[in-house]
Amino acid sequence: MGRNLQPRERLRPVDLAREHGLSTQAVRNYEADGILPAAERGPQGYRTYTPLHARALRAFLALVPGHGHATATAIMRAVNQDAVEEALRLIDESHAQLLDDRRTLQAVAAALRDLEPVAQERGEMFVGPLARKLGVRPATLREWERAGLLRPERDPKTGYRVYSAADVRDAKLTHQLRRGGYLLERIAPVLDQVRSAGGVVPLESTLRDWHSRLSARGRALLSGAAALESYLDHTCAH
Repeated sequence: MGRNLQPRERLRPVDLAREHGLSTQAVRNYEADGILPAAERGPQGYRTYTPLHARALRAFLALVPGHGHATATAIMRAVNQDAVEEALRLIDESHAQLLDDRRTLQAVAAALRDLEPVAQERGEMFVGPLARKLGVRPATLREWERAGLLRPERDPKTGYRVYSAADVRDAKLTHQLRRGGYLLERIAPVLDQVRSAGGVVPLESTLRDWHSRLSARGRALLSGAAALESYLDHTCAH
């Protein structure tokens, strides 16, 4: 919580920086990026900020955990350019993405609940069709293969990668877990457990962690919205 500021109070960059443990250069960079409104300049050219700038900084830092740095920056730029509708659209997109990720989590959980070993069989899908099916680039599938997540065989005549039913399943789960924010090295143990189907405890732990992070993101979106609303109220008053 920031200290109470009087409407006409003048603040230095260090005053804004100190509240959040930032450097004064970071504050100046935020202004240059359009996250903060342009500062006033004193007779000697020094920047002077106001409580409105302090609220803008609080709003931005509150938006970052839920929206990410790039989207939070775009939201603040839109607000400062008096394009509030664009800012609201960006916020809506983040909420829609969170809802989509929740549905993805539910789909993964449902798939794993009834998981059974897939019979080893000759593959039926090449890299291009599988990439299109998942909505990723073929290079992404090759990256997953290099990481040991996918193990396609090679067609003896053409040398092309051929994905079995098990490979397709692994690719789908990898794609879903990547969307959930998991690094490749964290996905490997999940796939090993899926392949062996020897237990569900590691899978349940993964899903609980994913669920917790989605919940934290949802709370962060609420906190960011509250801080942005406070900033919007004060921009309207000026």
